[in-house]
Amino acid sequence: MTEQRDDIYAQQRERIERFSFDERVVRVFPDMIKRSVPGYATTIDMIGVLAARYAQPDTCVYDLGCSLGAATLAMAALTPPDKGSLVAVDNSPAMIEKARDLLRDQGLQDRVLLRQADVAEMAFEPTSVAVLNFTLQFIPLEQRDALIQRLADATREGGILVLSEKIRFEDAAENALQSEWHHAFKRNNGYSDLEISQKRSAIEEVLLPETLAVHEERLRRAGYREVRVWFRCFNFMSLVAVR
Repeated sequence: MTEQRDDIYAQQRERIERFSFDERVVRVFPDMIKRSVPGYATTIDMIGVLAARYAQPDTCVYDLGCSLGAATLAMAALTPPDKGSLVAVDNSPAMIEKARDLLRDQGLQDRVLLRQADVAEMAFEPTSVAVLNFTLQFIPLEQRDALIQRLADATREGGILVLSEKIRFEDAAENALQSEWHHAFKRNNGYSDLEISQKRSAIEEVLLPETLAVHEERLRRAGYREVRVWFRCFNFMSLVAVR
């Protein structure tokens, strides 16, 4: 796929609409996420490594909130077909349509079951690897506990959940500093102060970050017996929770 530069917020807007994963975002998504999320490429690569380690036969391997299927492709590259059925889910029709094209380009249309659905409401088949890669942060707060509980209940013993999220910090000064570092990262990747400000206004009521402690407590309460941070950069992190 030819990567198009993210210029969605490059011009001054009189009215900032709520951020959504629509056709405009799909057009520039690979560039947007690479320039906005520190360590994204590493996160994707290591999801493939973790899937290869933990995927079990006769289970589903879920990419929940798959967007264009980057984590799906990473898992497909490192897990043989007999180590779980790959299922990629997203609620955005535009994302699903483009993901279907990308899977076809890679010859994976028969290997991956692609579903348009709301992961906060769907039921899960037995799973050994589930991935929420910067997905939970977009789900309403009141639905998060139930989603994680359903995933935990569906996860086979020894299976995992990979949870990647933007986080906030209880200490206001620490939170401000981490946000400042993140904005510096974005500036270094070519975003202007106008773009950063307008994107923040668009997404602040859509992406609702929680603290690391809240995530860890929720996972343990759901029944995951081990919870480890395996990656963190500024106010972005990824956890592995073992059932």
